[in-house]
Formats: sequence, C-alpha cells, structure tokens
Amino acid sequence: MIRMICLIIGIILFLPTLVSAEKVVLRYHSFLPMPHSSNSQFVKPWAERLTKESNGELVIEMYPSMQLGGKPPQLIDQVRDGVVDIIWTVAGYTPGRFPRLEVFDLPFMPSTALATSQASHEYSETLGKDDLDEYKVLAVHVHAPGTIHTKKDLIKSIQHFKGLKLRGPTRAITKMLAGLGATPVGMPVPQVAPSLSKGVIDGMVVPWEVMPSFKLHELTKAHTGVKGDRGLYTTPFLFLMNKNRYNSLSSEHKAIIDKNSGIELARIAGQLWDDIEVPARQLALEAGGEFFQLSGEPLKQIKLVGEKMTSDWISSATKNGLSGKELVEAAQNLIKKYEDR
Repeated sequence: MIRMICLIIGIILFLPTLVSAEKVVLRYHSFLPMPHSSNSQFVKPWAERLTKESNGELVIEMYPSMQLGGKPPQLIDQVRDGVVDIIWTVAGYTPGRFPRLEVFDLPFMPSTALATSQASHEYSETLGKDDLDEYKVLAVHVHAPGTIHTKKDLIKSIQHFKGLKLRGPTRAITKMLAGLGATPVGMPVPQVAPSLSKGVIDGMVVPWEVMPSFKLHELTKAHTGVKGDRGLYTTPFLFLMNKNRYNSLSSEHKAIIDKNSGIELARIAGQLWDDIEVPARQLALEAGGEFFQLSGEPLKQIKLVGEKMTSDWISSATKNGLSGKELVEAAQNLIKKYEDR
C-alpha cells in the first residue's frame, strides 16, 4: 500500500513536467518559395531559435509558396482567423487594410533597410498601432530601396516610362508608376516571371534580393536605380502571429516568443535585406545586365512626381480621418533617428 501511494504521488509530481514537455506546433504560411531569404535566412533561423530555447517544445512547421491554399492577399485573413498561426506577407497586398503603415510605401521615403525597418517597427508600435491591433506583431520591416528593371532599354529620364507596362507591388507604388507615365500593373511577385515571359509586362520595380528566387535577373536586362540617400520606394513586410494562438500559450512560451520579437528582430531583418542586395545584383551583372543611376535634372523631375503623390496621400489620409501630415513627418523622423545611430 505504501509503495502504491508513493507511486501515485510520484506520478502526480511528474505530471507538470509531462504537460510542459508537450510540443506546441505552430504553422507558418508564406507566398514565397523556401529558398527565398525571407524563409531560408529570416524565418527558419528564427524558428530554430524558438525550438532551441524551448528545449524542443515550440515547433514551427513551415509552409512556403502558399502550400496551405489561397492566394498571397489572403494570408492576412488566414492568420487573423486562425487558419494558420504565423505569416510573413506584404502589407500592401491588401489595399486599404493598413492605412497608417502605407506611409512607408511613399516615394523617396526609405533610407537603408536597416534604418527603415527599425523605423517602421517603432512606428507600428506607436502611430501605426491601430492598424495591427488584431494581431500579435512579431516584426514589421522593409526591403532595401527598390530598383526599376526592364526587359530591354534603360530608363534614363521620366520620358522613358511612357508606354511601358510596369509591375508594382502595392497601391501606392502603382500610383507612382502611373504618375511617371507608365501603365501600372499590380501583382504579387510570384506572378512577375510568367508575366514577363508572356509579355504582359515590360518590367517591374523590385529590390535586388527577390530576383534570384524567380530568376528575374535572367528575364530583365536593364536596371535603373536612383542616386542619393533616399531610395525610390520600399514596402512594409508583416511578420504576424494569430493573437488567440499566442494568448493560449504558456507564460514560458510567450516569453520565448517575446524575446525573439520586436525592434531587435526588425533590425536583424533590415540588416539581412541590405546584405543580400549585393550578391543578388552581382547575378544580374553576370547575366549581362546594363545599369544606370538617375541623377541631376531627370531625377529632379521624378522627385516632383513623388512629392505630388505624397501631398495627395496626405490629403486623402486626412479626409479619411487620419493626420496625414503627422504620419509622414513621424515616419521621416523615425528613419532619420535610426539612420543616425
């Protein structure tokens, strides 16, 4: 009898250990293929840190290339509704959903990905907080300033945009392309390669880092950037978790996720996106690409279009109940803050 009582007590005492050792599987969904840096160099190492720090209790199952179904713009609803636990996506794939964050899509806003990513994350915790209230925010970051890529001729002035069908990733950027005289075509990046091959578009604006994953450096031969300390454009990326799923975790597991989220994770992302620009650009060089940097009067004319677009965005945001001017100035000041560090 005494032996039986001791055995029962032992089992009771061991139960909390058994419960805490249960694996928690979190499903991650993304529209990009596994080899892309967002998955292979950003999310995968992040997931491995969580597994290691939780002694194997937190397990992230990765489903790239929309393997769990749906289209890229649906990712944001999938994570909000709990269809998946974690996503990485482009904020601008759902126009109007994140009106405050859209300020980072405006022309000539971004500095380096490092500075602008930290700025965008801090912004998402302050003036942009209401945009993401339905989610557990892991990080908000951006890519390095984007470049204009076309199949044939270099763009050396604003006149060269006319007649070109150019892909843009978000509403703000397609408006910019229209203002420059191009015919904008909005689409997620996985559609770009087939659209180039079929002649649906003549080119696109994307950062260098995304090109190797879709062999875009082989499909475009003319690459135009802009000179100066502000890039043509960038766009916010969202690394989000379902809020209810996060709240259901143990305090220990929440602490591990919190430790590996926030401004430091945005900094890691920004540095990564800056670093991978160089080898990706080198691939375009090796593929026989031509390169040009807009400067002087041609760049001034393009910046005038950007200034008008920013002014229009401020007016539109203000009409919709937001303080447009304050949001633009806040984003600019935050970028400057992290740029000076």
